[in-house]
Amino acid sequence: MTSVVYLGLVLISVLLTIQSAHVLYLMLYTWDRADAERKARAPDTFVAPRLSFSVLLPARHEEDVIQTTIDRVVRADYPAELLEVFVICSQDDTGTIKKAEEKIAELEREGLHNVEVVVFDDTPVNKPHGLNVALPHTTHKVVTIFDAEDDIHPEIFRLVNTVMLKERVRVVQAGVQLMNFDSNWYSTLNVLEYFFWFKSRLHYHAHYGSIPLGGNTVFFARELLVRLGGWDEHNLTEDADLGLRVSASGERVRVVYDDRYVTKEETPPTLGHFIRQRTRWSQGFMQTLKKGTWKQMPTRKQRWLAFYVLAFPRGQALLGLYLPLSLGMILILKVPVLIALFSYLPVLLLCAHFLVAVVGLYEFTDAHGLEATPATVVKMAVAWFPFQMVLAYAAVRAMRRELLGRHDWEKTQHVGAHRARTEEADSRVA
Repeated sequence: MTSVVYLGLVLISVLLTIQSAHVLYLMLYTWDRADAERKARAPDTFVAPRLSFSVLLPARHEEDVIQTTIDRVVRADYPAELLEVFVICSQDDTGTIKKAEEKIAELEREGLHNVEVVVFDDTPVNKPHGLNVALPHTTHKVVTIFDAEDDIHPEIFRLVNTVMLKERVRVVQAGVQLMNFDSNWYSTLNVLEYFFWFKSRLHYHAHYGSIPLGGNTVFFARELLVRLGGWDEHNLTEDADLGLRVSASGERVRVVYDDRYVTKEETPPTLGHFIRQRTRWSQGFMQTLKKGTWKQMPTRKQRWLAFYVLAFPRGQALLGLYLPLSLGMILILKVPVLIALFSYLPVLLLCAHFLVAVVGLYEFTDAHGLEATPATVVKMAVAWFPFQMVLAYAAVRAMRRELLGRHDWEKTQHVGAHRARTEEADSRVA
């Protein structure tokens, strides 16, 4: 029996070490390869505007942020005649509808008539259904999605116009970045997740043609989007599902991450909202795995990569169950030295992850005119293990919801914390 326990401990330690090493490789992908870093960059100069854009702004109970978002999109540095904006709301969301209509009336008094509200009164009441309702209203060549709290860069349309025309691609995923890195105990780690995901990991997925797209700041040729049938209305991660369908169709995706042009967002304001958001993402990956879109990939490499990403939440749930058990074994079991050395391998990789995250923190804050302090690093270290346990709990919660057949959309609250952080950085630069 003791030998079986030892063998199990060694196997789990080796598997966790391999997994951690691979994740570390993905975190450093664009830093480690000059060609990958070059492909990730935004163009140095922009071509004249030619493409027209239909902007979809799905919103639910976003009274606090929707007017600023509409204003930023409409006043982007792009010809107004080449932009049309659709704010998408459920009929019962009277507060957001009222705020959007107030902003539209204000813009119309200035002579801007390219924004309208699309209201739906059927189910399901969720983001993908709203997007599908609005899609037939669009008339321009390129369709893009921004979330209701997004702060877009004024030149984002010029950037995408240039990439699509010069590189002849029909899908572009631009960067999204959480900004309020010091709002609460988990926000720094949450911000860095986005930083490494968009700046590095997504480029790896795009390179191998198996990419779970982000939920906003993604641009599609309208014809392609219509041909693919829009979004899966019953999928909690409709963006990842659509990305894999795009990949399965053989379409090349260009990922652009340039610190100057990222869309700025905020971390969820409370732990409860963060857990619900992560539960939704984990459950959506489980749905997509079960749906089998990944099986339609043309190559074994693509299918394996898609399976690996979609199965990750289940692994995260198992890891959450294993970690307390492993701590107990450390305190209770006395094992041979060689076994103990094997069991410490994942710990060494976790230390490497943490050191890379600290470097990423300083790179992120330097790029955006923010300031990280040693106290921030200490807070990261203290929060590291609890953060992993929260992610594991969210994955377990997602598995439970999936087993119970619960697929309702758990809304994440937005309070505009990223805007306060951006304004502070701008004032510091000035």
